[in-house]
Amino acid sequence: MDDVLVERVLRAVELVPAGRVVSYGDLAALTGIGPRQVGSIMRHYGSNVTWWRVLSASGDLPAPLREEAFARWEKEGIAPKPNRLGCRIADYRVDLEWLAQEHALACVDLTSKDG
Repeated sequence: MDDVLVERVLRAVELVPAGRVVSYGDLAALTGIGPRQVGSIMRHYGSNVTWWRVLSASGDLPAPLREEAFARWEKEGIAPKPNRLGCRIADYRVDLEWLAQEHALACVDLTSKDG
């Protein structure tokens, strides 16, 4: 996988502030790849970033991650949905325009292998 692409995704995740979340699709739109590619990057490289802030489009988390994510969410003021599968993403989604602006600045030093 392209190291620059991985870095672009991870930098985007690092920009999401405490108490806010983003979906795989949001990150995909921001970085120009598909949501499944974002998921793959997070699965393989995301353990050292704020992974608990990255959710499915419905606000859900994979079952193995929920317990730790909910503990982190409690500290950040994010309330789980009543079904305990994730959170109401619309209530906590980061401002995507702000994220795009900050991401452009954070990635100015990166160059893709493609150009």
